[in-house]
Amino acid sequence: MLLRRFASPAVLSAQIAAIAAEAEFRHLRTRGGMMSVAMTNCGAWGWHSDERGYRYVDRDPLTDRAWPTIPEAFADLAQQAAASAGFGAFAPDCCLINRYAVGAQMGTHRDFDELDLSQPIVSVSIGLPAVFCWYGAVRSGKPLKVPLSSGDVLVWGASARAGYHAVRRIASVADPGTQAYRYNLTFRRAR
Repeated sequence: MLLRRFASPAVLSAQIAAIAAEAEFRHLRTRGGMMSVAMTNCGAWGWHSDERGYRYVDRDPLTDRAWPTIPEAFADLAQQAAASAGFGAFAPDCCLINRYAVGAQMGTHRDFDELDLSQPIVSVSIGLPAVFCWYGAVRSGKPLKVPLSSGDVLVWGASARAGYHAVRRIASVADPGTQAYRYNLTFRRAR
């Protein structure tokens, strides 16, 4: 379900800066190479990838400290969005924060490392516009292309929970006063 302008980017941006001050953005390595998207996390668990593969970790590998707590404004937004899409009682324990500079993209993948796949994914867009590509049950074929603006929220779960998706390369914007990045908050129940 797409919830247009459901989130308040100004409120969330300040929280992102505070989280990044504790757990800095970094480019992770996957089986396909270095990611163009920079990442950090907040919550009891953080998504991590390195030469050992993908997994959730309870401590920031850069600092060996626990990840910052999910801010109340983040948790409230995730719960309200999930409820609006028909998923009650969603309590995320991980918020993966992706930072896309112009030219960054996210390859086709599915969020499938969580223990309880009955819980939805809540994805919040802030900053630069993006095109979200939804493939569904199979990784190939022609995707459904969904333009996303700052404040838009996508929620998917149930039979769509393991759907393949991607984000197209972030294009430059004509207005130099526009925010320099696209941020994506991906709320999950990891454990």
